[in-house]
Amino acid sequence: MDLDDAAILGELDALRARDAPTHGGRVLSYVYDAGMPELDELAAQAARRMQAVNGLDPTTFTSVAALERDVVAFARDILGGDEDVAGSVTSGGTESCLLAVKTARDLWRAGGGTGVARIVAPVTAHAAFRKAAELFDLAFDAVPVSPATGTLDAAAVVDRLGPDVALVVVSAPSYPFAAMDPVADVAVACAAAGIACHVDACIGGWILPFWPDRVPAWDLAVPGVTSLSADLHKYGYAPKGVSVLLHRGRDRHRAQYFATTDWPGYPVVNPTLLGSKSAGALAAAWAIIRALGADGFAQLAARAARATAALRAAVAGIEGLRVVGVPTGPLLAVATDESVPPERRVDPHHWADRVRGAGWVLQQQPGLTQADGIRLPHTTHLTVTPVTETVLDELVAALVAAADAVRGVPAVDPAQALGALPAQLPERLDSDAAAAVLAGIGLGAGGALPDAMAPLMALIEALPHPVAERLLTELLARTIAP
Repeated sequence: MDLDDAAILGELDALRARDAPTHGGRVLSYVYDAGMPELDELAAQAARRMQAVNGLDPTTFTSVAALERDVVAFARDILGGDEDVAGSVTSGGTESCLLAVKTARDLWRAGGGTGVARIVAPVTAHAAFRKAAELFDLAFDAVPVSPATGTLDAAAVVDRLGPDVALVVVSAPSYPFAAMDPVADVAVACAAAGIACHVDACIGGWILPFWPDRVPAWDLAVPGVTSLSADLHKYGYAPKGVSVLLHRGRDRHRAQYFATTDWPGYPVVNPTLLGSKSAGALAAAWAIIRALGADGFAQLAARAARATAALRAAVAGIEGLRVVGVPTGPLLAVATDESVPPERRVDPHHWADRVRGAGWVLQQQPGLTQADGIRLPHTTHLTVTPVTETVLDELVAALVAAADAVRGVPAVDPAQALGALPAQLPERLDSDAAAAVLAGIGLGAGGALPDAMAPLMALIEALPHPVAERLLTELLARTIAP
């Protein structure tokens, strides 16, 4: 028996009620809340008007070309581009990063490059670049960063440049630690070596141009920067998923395209990985840009900046915790302050678990041993949005109370985490074997995560990367298994 509209939507509402809240500032990752319900409604109305449109062919649906042209023009203006800069709207930061890598690889090959090309990037570069290396058959060459600050030494990148490097990536800023990479120094070295340099500004691109504090040079105005990505579904406040990828030079941009007439169907010319695609998020982003303009984005950036400064000050005032480095933009990472006695330290993962119990979602990040043997600390990440300013008093109180509750509780011992696993893992973790391992550590019920994430984070840190990745794949795959 068919359900009526109200019943169907009621089912959807019931499912959504179990999600973390996307508005109100309770989730400090994944969602970007301007705190303007009218902006959300405008975006929804704009997307609704484009619901039936196929973005595959802007010659049939000319509105798509007009919207994309306006979005790229605005992005070019705020991101330091000139008339030589061209670009495309993509489905998100991952697609922008993938296309930047594909373009660089293809141009490297066209220039005489042979064999397996390298991507040189800090270890903190977004995981999308590792995905790109795997998909497009490149080697990912991770450059270590400072464990104290998360910052990258430009000289360490320059030392790795060579004829097999197709692309160097720098972040503005990095997601894990909010560290601004030395874009200008790296880009000038890349230009001298004839190597492409991509700035991943997926998280910073739509707020750093309006940030009230001074930011080191990082955008397309920097000589030597050949491409830049910036996500509109982050600090452009558009719905998922929409991003821009800009290139210095029309010929570089055209190398991003896939085109074929070598089949009996219609000519296929795609600037993105997707063929048929929704124009809804593009329309929503366009409408938001039209509504806010540069002044509106600047006002929202000022709100996020004030909230970020307040949270940094609050964490600095909590004994046992420290903000990692000197963050740039509306992000920060929090680590244990090891300068105080052990009994006064606060483990950031226990802290985040306790904060979650009070109704706030922070993002735990596992530690990592870099290629040079130096370990990056495990941390908790906070993404700050304009709406955060409206809930600061309640949030800071929760952060302080959580730290007081777990101060002196040691981090989960990796050996203890490994002790939850079978003494001998199967040589090959197929789906059933991986599920059995997960069930043995209490993660077998439909892929449900535990209430406390600190033990799982410790397990991820302790396991070899391939094993951890296989188990996490199984865990997430099981959540959607019929």
